Amino acid sequence: MKNRITELFDIQYPIIQAGMIWCSGWELASAVSNAGGLGLIGSGSMYPEVLKDHIQKCKSATSKPFGVNVPLLYPDIDKHIKTIIDEKVKIVFTSAGNPKTWTNILKQEGITVVHVVSSSKFAKKSEDAGVDAIVAEGFEAGGHNGREETTTLCLIPAVEESVDIPIIAAGGIATGKQMMAVMILGADGVQVGSRFAASIESSAHKMFKEKIISLAEGETHLSLKELTPVRLIKNKFYYDIEKAEQDCVSKEELERILGRGRAKKGMFEGDMNEGELEIGQVSSLIKKIEPAADIVNEIWSEYFNIKNNLAL
Repeated sequence: MKNRITELFDIQYPIIQAGMIWCSGWELASAVSNAGGLGLIGSGSMYPEVLKDHIQKCKSATSKPFGVNVPLLYPDIDKHIKTIIDEKVKIVFTSAGNPKTWTNILKQEGITVVHVVSSSKFAKKSEDAGVDAIVAEGFEAGGHNGREETTTLCLIPAVEESVDIPIIAAGGIATGKQMMAVMILGADGVQVGSRFAASIESSAHKMFKEKIISLAEGETHLSLKELTPVRLIKNKFYYDIEKAEQDCVSKEELERILGRGRAKKGMFEGDMNEGELEIGQVSSLIKKIEPAADIVNEIWSEYFNIKNNLAL
């Protein structure tokens, strides 16, 4: 398939693997890229020297394009940017911050820049900042989310009317049917997180993967809106946060309860009670842990078959 996203990244399918903290290392990124999509290394949970190691291993594991996701709130972001430039990474997805801060610097190095947004307002601001494409991420998504709580099916057409650059839909997408829905609404590609978090190559803990595929509808919830909104699996940690929010504790108290390393504790180390477990609503549709290449192929085959049937 050729469209604005496959041509922008020089990939076979307009399917992008989200750069998820504690899940998206070089093994997952290279597997997705080798399968014809675009793999992303999630740098938000990595020290600069760890990111360098993952980039180098990804280069060795694939000759296909891959990128790095960089949360702009990362404390040592200047070191990550230097590593990306030094290692000649060609694609960067930025999120959780102002795209004006680093876009020009990255583009001067010949890097394709994509920014993640949750509203048409910030999609337009990202376009004005000079990014090459945007990820429009709906309320259904896991991880850091928008405060507006706009669902993907409402967000994509609104963003499509606001910008001229390519749009990648994210939030609630794990199947070819869902890919078809957002493509009809104006997206040029999709970013898939939760399903890849539960892949064999994901660096997440086995217990977290097994938890993902056991979830039913309603077992995730958008939380921590006073800090940085994040969709969480309902466990002891989630209920501690919920009680604190109901008690109207201060932002400082929420930060104390959150503490340090909660996401690592849950998603990477496998503590299903006290850990922060970030995942999307679509997890209720994910029923097996499978290779990343199979996920890419299943999504694409389902999408392609529907598209052909619609054309008849």
